[in-house]
Amino acid sequence: MPYQAVIGLEIHAQLLTATKVFCGCSTRFGAPPNTHICPVCLGLPGALPVLNRQAVDLALRAGVALGCAINARSVFARKNYFYPDLPKGYQISQYDQPLVGRGELRVASGDHTVAVGITRIHLEEDAGKSLHEGLADASDRTSLDYNRAGVPLIEIVTEPDLRSPADASAFFEQLRAMLVWIGVNDGNMDEGSLRCDANVSVRPVGESRLGTKVEVKNLNSFRYLRQALEYEIERQIDLVDSGQRVEQDTRLWDQATSRTITMRSKEDAHDYRYFPEPDLAPVDVDAARVERARQALPELPAARRDRLMVEFGLSSYDATELTRSRETGDWFAAVVAAGAPAKAAANWLMGEMARTLNDSGLSLADSPISAAGLAGLIDLVERRVINSSTAKEVFEKMWTSGATATAIVDAGGLAQISDEGALAAAVDQVLAAHPEPVRQYRAGQTKVLGFLVGQVMKATGGKASPAVVNALMRRALERA
Repeated sequence: MPYQAVIGLEIHAQLLTATKVFCGCSTRFGAPPNTHICPVCLGLPGALPVLNRQAVDLALRAGVALGCAINARSVFARKNYFYPDLPKGYQISQYDQPLVGRGELRVASGDHTVAVGITRIHLEEDAGKSLHEGLADASDRTSLDYNRAGVPLIEIVTEPDLRSPADASAFFEQLRAMLVWIGVNDGNMDEGSLRCDANVSVRPVGESRLGTKVEVKNLNSFRYLRQALEYEIERQIDLVDSGQRVEQDTRLWDQATSRTITMRSKEDAHDYRYFPEPDLAPVDVDAARVERARQALPELPAARRDRLMVEFGLSSYDATELTRSRETGDWFAAVVAAGAPAKAAANWLMGEMARTLNDSGLSLADSPISAAGLAGLIDLVERRVINSSTAKEVFEKMWTSGATATAIVDAGGLAQISDEGALAAAVDQVLAAHPEPVRQYRAGQTKVLGFLVGQVMKATGGKASPAVVNALMRRALERA
């Protein structure tokens, strides 16, 4: 029997605030354990939470960017459960009255587009961290670091609209790009500032009733999300085919064994005994505040992609690649503003610049070549002062020295030779030295032209103008 997967995601994104959501403790990652804590985030008696205004504004920004409804009033709730890394014994979250309501995000996945409904986006505090390894006594005890306790999060809950692990991974990746683009989250999954829980069930194709849902928690990479879902879907299908029941539980992805393992039985909402947080007033958001959030948004990826295609005539592929990150899009705009043709700027950014950044482990912000510097190099190519081969050599020297393209070309005598008189002599020498390719060309085997042109380029140290050499070579070969 063919089966269909039904997948929904819950994505936890740390908000880019300097302090925690209910106190003034720092959110900076990497501090010594239990140094960014206070009575509020530890839940000590008498300590009262105070809501971080910026956390609300960032959550609103995410909601507006994702086209969601903003609720005029939202209420914080206590989500009660007992776990060592939860110092208060409950988590301050939102439940039935979240800050942000329904919306939709359309994402590209392979050769199709998926429309994924967003159920809600709510504000909540993070828990601490249980450390089970890496310490001297890790074999017989768990250590607790509460630095993350109280760090502000938004949880983005989707509808069960995804039908494949590939679509789920594409959604997570493009949602991450959006959150980073609008300055809500830093996208650093290695540090835990972006995590994903996946809810997955299977049902026979054509069946409308949902199967038993299993949650796979704390997936911090697109690859792990895809692998975990692929395994879990097959596991559930095997259970159903063998006449067994799928048990509702919460599982973890074990990368070492490439399988999901049971963490605990799956809780339902009533297990958490939600009730309104008595120490926090409801959050009232007026239309003016929503409009301020809207005005604070940068040009969003889809709008910029469309504009690049219309304004500069770029292909859909180029425009998509240039809007994978806001940094790349802004860099492209800066290179074009400095005088480079749009297509050439796109080619250099997606080619040599991307390759060199990847090899060196740097981002565009760390590039030793500025946008204006790259535009200067492109200008030399466009004016045929240097050819494309020499341009790559100049790029490498710009990267290591910080000098301008013009200075490097002048100092190295790298300017392209375009003088027909000087190149004609080199062409004649190559033809005289290679009579067999000349005979083959004149017999109709025109592919040897590339070899002959290459010999001229070699003889001139790569400085000859390929266009001039090609024209001279054809003219000489076609002479009787």
